[in-house]
Amino acid sequence: MADAGSGASRTLESALARLSTALGHLEASVERRLDSDRSLNALHEDLQRLGEDRSQLAATLDRVEARAKGLEEANRDVSRRLVSAMESIRTVLDAHGG
Repeated sequence: MADAGSGASRTLESALARLSTALGHLEASVERRLDSDRSLNALHEDLQRLGEDRSQLAATLDRVEARAKGLEEANRDVSRRLVSAMESIRTVLDAHGG
């Protein structure tokens, strides 16, 4: 009967070893999944921050474009006034023999 007990003991030890190996694989798989979830959450947070940055940049671009348009209009107005002033000066110079 010693052999039967010894065989059962080896079978039990083998089953425990397989169970331990399976648990190790399960723990590793769970850890990989948790790492993956953390990475995915980090990517979602990065994506949200990028969206916020994009919105801020778009608003800044709109303000800068509006300012540039205003400056272009002011530049055209100054240019017209300079042309008008130069024509007035030429008229005065021509009238006075300049």
